[in-house]
Amino acid sequence: MQCRSCPSRVLDLVLTSLLLTSFLFTASLACAQTPVTTIDLPEGGRIVYGKVEGADTQGDAMTHILRIMHQNCGERPKIGNVFRMRGTDSVGIFFTVVNHPAGNVQVAGLIIAAGSAPHHAEAALVSDRADRFGTTINPMLNRLFSVWHPAGAAPMNAGAPATTKNAARPATTTTAAANPRLGSVPPLHKVTLPDRTASVSVPDGWNFVPKPTGGGTIVLTGPHGQGEGIMLNAAYSGQDPTNRGYQNSLRWGYRPAPNTVLFPFNGDLVKAFPDLYMNLARTIRWNPTDLQVDHAEMTSAAEGQRCVHATGHVNAFGNGMLEFDEILCLQRYDPNTGMYGFAAFASQLPVAFADQDRATAAAIMASFQWDQALVQQRTDEMMAPVLAQMRQNWDAQQRALIQANQRAVDNIRQIGANATARYNATQAANDAQHAAWNQQEENISRYGQGFSNYLLDQTVIHDVQNPDTHVTMWNQAAEVWKKAFPDRIEEVPTSEYINGKDF
Repeated sequence: MQCRSCPSRVLDLVLTSLLLTSFLFTASLACAQTPVTTIDLPEGGRIVYGKVEGADTQGDAMTHILRIMHQNCGERPKIGNVFRMRGTDSVGIFFTVVNHPAGNVQVAGLIIAAGSAPHHAEAALVSDRADRFGTTINPMLNRLFSVWHPAGAAPMNAGAPATTKNAARPATTTTAAANPRLGSVPPLHKVTLPDRTASVSVPDGWNFVPKPTGGGTIVLTGPHGQGEGIMLNAAYSGQDPTNRGYQNSLRWGYRPAPNTVLFPFNGDLVKAFPDLYMNLARTIRWNPTDLQVDHAEMTSAAEGQRCVHATGHVNAFGNGMLEFDEILCLQRYDPNTGMYGFAAFASQLPVAFADQDRATAAAIMASFQWDQALVQQRTDEMMAPVLAQMRQNWDAQQRALIQANQRAVDNIRQIGANATARYNATQAANDAQHAAWNQQEENISRYGQGFSNYLLDQTVIHDVQNPDTHVTMWNQAAEVWKKAFPDRIEEVPTSEYINGKDF
């Protein structure tokens, strides 16, 4: 059975997104005619578990399930680091995937593998809609380990099977309390940003970093105070140095805006990841050292994007090594200028706490949701007054140009018969006309640049303490700077663009 041909009786609004992963797993096990158990929880979520015939190792079982997901979903699942379930010989891995045949629904889940040859590996899969997974994972794990007892994952004070009564009760007991071996996944609660552009599920002890958070971006700090953190949909600016528009701008004396990372959009992301990591870190005033990339590979991405997934270790703040897990995507490429955006999704965990918090960080990242349309709407609303002012100024400039030309004609008609006077008057009128024309041309160029910035989603900002230092950057990045330094960073009106700097 494939997700493209799931029976219509189960494709209801509640289960649509989670059916993909569970049906894929069921299909992979059913091919070997092995009994498979499926549990749908009243509070949401689905559990599937059983033996994976032909899989002699836990890695084989996981790979088999992920491969079937890729084939039936139309994209490769995004996965986190493999981690060992505490107190057992079983391993787990979090994933997210988009169910394209079911209407491009975002699914999040966890695959657990246990056992090995000669008994064959067993596996279990818990999944739900990505926006619910953070709150349903613990009830699903409690139920799973109350009924599934493969070799190497024997129950240890497993919690009672989930019931409708239990489902209605708020989750106040951690998974660790019910299953000590799963202590690395505490209860998560969903939090939506005040501007409603994004949401994430977090456990107690994880907090927002206020200034960068907002506009579809979330930055979190962990409970240990040693650089532990997660950033979701963090935005940076990039430009392709091989782009013809970029090269032409250099010939005209223009330079990239500060903090713009120069990298070919189609460049080798895997090879270049260490340099990109360091350059992007410096744009937010980090100075990481001792970067060690353990693994990097290209991963699935939406249309128009290119993404690399990398893991390793870094001394990000000079106070010790952190384990990082990052997906870095290039997006929104403009073929005319070579400009594009970087979007980073990353976790950083102190090495001493990595085993304890790795699964928690993966679950937090899997729960992230953002409303791209709302972010764009807020940007458009913010730009509307600017655009209206630009149009008003443009109309005024056009009227001034017509009036200036008319005055020049009137002056010429009033030239006297005296040859010397006529010559002097004509020369004066021409000089005035040229001066007015040059000024109008500069104004046209200034407001033309302002309109171009609007079309390219760009903003000119400056530091009020050094107002002549102008910087052009993506609107989203400009908003981050204005929110980060509200008393210093301001948007520059089009009328104050500086010739030779801004246009």
